[in-house]
Amino acid sequence: MSARDEILTRVREAIAPAPAPAPDLSREYRTRTGDGVETFIARLHHYQAQAHRVPESELGPTVVATLRERQARRIVAPEGIPAAWLVGLEPLRDTPPLDSQVLDGADAVVTTCAVAIAQTGTIVLDGSTGMGRRALSLVPDYHLCVVRSDQIVGSLPEAIAKLDPLRPLTFISGPSATVDIEMVRVAGVHGPRRLEVVIAG
Repeated sequence: MSARDEILTRVREAIAPAPAPAPDLSREYRTRTGDGVETFIARLHHYQAQAHRVPESELGPTVVATLRERQARRIVAPEGIPAAWLVGLEPLRDTPPLDSQVLDGADAVVTTCAVAIAQTGTIVLDGSTGMGRRALSLVPDYHLCVVRSDQIVGSLPEAIAKLDPLRPLTFISGPSATVDIEMVRVAGVHGPRRLEVVIAG
């Protein structure tokens, strides 16, 4: 076959009618589960995160007491974190933006969340009020997250339906950890080594 014939053959193959489209796939998989707060707490414990459930009326004092018990004083506090959660502590506000040295030197960060997933023990941050930019929850070594019980959904599909895909989403399942080729677990590689969750309601 000449070079000309080979080129023309490739052109004919390229402009040939497209093959028939693949048949539609069934999307009838389960999207909802019966999992709730108890499953969420169990998964958090599995990931070596700590969890506490308190009435809404005790939320502020519980956050303050928890931070003090962890000997955390300099607290990164994104916009929207109530002053009642930081009584007697030293809040570090992100206005103007805190630099990486200040974040690294902080004792803790306190955030809320956008949604939490019971089945996987995951909290999701989306950078909005109470959560702030991603670096705030990734650099400090200790993360205390406040989750309202009505923010907990059973499954990942339920969570995705509630999230804005245009927001900067961070999915957190337990403290940061990784395992090397020798199966040695190392904490704090990609984020905080300690995660604690206070569930209100």
